[in-house]
Amino acid sequence: MVLFLGTDKGSVAVRFKSANVSSLVSAAEKEWKALVPNQPFSYSFMDDDFNNLYQKEQRTGKIAVGFSLLAILIACLGLFGLVTYAAEQRTKEIGIRKVLGATVANIVNMLSKDFLKLVFIAMVIAFPLAWWSMNKWLEDFAYRTTIDWKVFLLAGLCATGIALVTVSFQAVKAALTNPVKNLRTE
Repeated sequence: MVLFLGTDKGSVAVRFKSANVSSLVSAAEKEWKALVPNQPFSYSFMDDDFNNLYQKEQRTGKIAVGFSLLAILIACLGLFGLVTYAAEQRTKEIGIRKVLGATVANIVNMLSKDFLKLVFIAMVIAFPLAWWSMNKWLEDFAYRTTIDWKVFLLAGLCATGIALVTVSFQAVKAALTNPVKNLRTE
């Protein structure tokens, strides 16, 4: 069976059932040269063409994952620096709160709350943009899928967890310091 691909008269798709592919290719080449002697005979197998198409997508995915991990690392370093600066600026306040009976959990909660607000603002901005760009990317595929809201929920939980781990490390360190020492140095 031979299929012509749309308006492209220079290529055909041939479906065959044969164990001896090399003899079939040479027979097809003879027929091609007999029918169209001025056109060169070149061939490829559709399964190889599809594999090459998806290898590009897989390579793009690996590059995107690499850059995403790098961006997360840089964001965590920035967040760590920001919480370190905020804890240093608020050492007197932390010391007074501890003297007045605040627990480590209260101090960590106080320091984490401000940074979680920033994470939620970032999610409000990022989720619609990610949904739009993923839909645009998926439009190019014949068999596309829809983007489930659970993906965004999981991404939000991961972002919140990463931010909490990054912030809580320095917040716990600031909350465990001796309040007398902090108040005396101020």
